Amino acid sequence: MSETTHDSAVAMSAPSASDGGLTAAERAQKYGLSQSGARPGLVEYIRQLWDRRHFISAFASAKLTAQYSQAKLGQVWQVATPLLNALVYYFIFGVLIGTRKGIPDFVPFLVTGVFIFTFTQSSVMAGTRAISGSLGLVRALHFPRACLPISFCLMQLQQLLFSMGVLVVILLAFGQMPAWSWLLVIPALALQFIFNTGLAMVMARLGSKTPDLAQLMPFIMRTWMYASGVMFSISLITKGKHVPALVEILLNANPAAVYIDLMRFALIDSFTKHQLPHHVWAWAVGWALLMGVAGFVYFWKAEERYGRG
Repeated sequence: MSETTHDSAVAMSAPSASDGGLTAAERAQKYGLSQSGARPGLVEYIRQLWDRRHFISAFASAKLTAQYSQAKLGQVWQVATPLLNALVYYFIFGVLIGTRKGIPDFVPFLVTGVFIFTFTQSSVMAGTRAISGSLGLVRALHFPRACLPISFCLMQLQQLLFSMGVLVVILLAFGQMPAWSWLLVIPALALQFIFNTGLAMVMARLGSKTPDLAQLMPFIMRTWMYASGVMFSISLITKGKHVPALVEILLNANPAAVYIDLMRFALIDSFTKHQLPHHVWAWAVGWALLMGVAGFVYFWKAEERYGRG
């Protein structure tokens, strides 16, 4: 360190006559200095995120393009992967176990459930690695860290929209004609996206300190899928059977099942309102607001700690 630099550092650290014996914090406030990497206020944080909305969109698109860049079929796998999963589930659950019994239009029913749950599953998995898998970017550049989980969830939404094109073809092939109810897809997906993003932010904060969590999440998500009515009808399981009241409430209030049911109701003629749980839209809005707000605040509170240690 040069003599001039050393003298400047000493001048900042030691009280001077002109400072009147002020502490370091008081001198910083007097000269307009702020802590490097300090967490901004919540309103300011939201403003910073809005200012970087173009970065969030571009980062999501770039990640989506790069995801299958090494595969020969490229982005065809965006659609092929959930379709292959649906085919496996149809054979095992629909044919061997017989969950298709009593469910009209079982193929559209199953494919819709697989695609919609995959949206939540992929968002949560990507969110878990959002910080721990991007440490180089986090440590090199200054930006609101919430950009990362939001970008990953936006990437999964874009991937779902590709899959929705195939879902429409399947619906038409099995006799489901376009109807006004299809417009309900828009608010249902918007609410699910908010829910997914909030949950991804929670997992991003947890995953930033516990990287091993990413290894555990596939087992948790698989258990969640089996409880969400992806391959079977919850209303058929609970109807006419002695299911404990608490279990029935938990099955119907399951957020993944709520969004799946809304999409099935919007797209499949044979899936009527009588198969929907009571107050399903209230559940959908409530889960989106609760997880969206709580997840965002929970992530923001650790903003200054991401990428350190």
